[in-house]
Amino acid sequence: MSRTLIEILLFLTPFAAYAIYLFATERDAREQAHWRRDVLAGLGVAGCLLVIASLIAFAHFGGSPPGGSYTPAHLGGNGTLVPGQIK
Repeated sequence: MSRTLIEILLFLTPFAAYAIYLFATERDAREQAHWRRDVLAGLGVAGCLLVIASLIAFAHFGGSPPGGSYTPAHLGGNGTLVPGQIK
């Protein structure tokens, strides 16, 4: 699963949770009265906070080890492109 898709799903999670909450409390989630501007703003802020937290987590726990040396992309012996990498 690509990281972009994960970020989109994390942003949409509060909206889905609110819709499930409305369904569980036997309210109609399709009614516009339940999706007021302040509710949407709060859900949007919660979604943004989830995305920011996941970006921090990906940056902290993912990627290359600290102190690695970068080898830039170059042409190999037979003319093929060898991609850059961190060793």
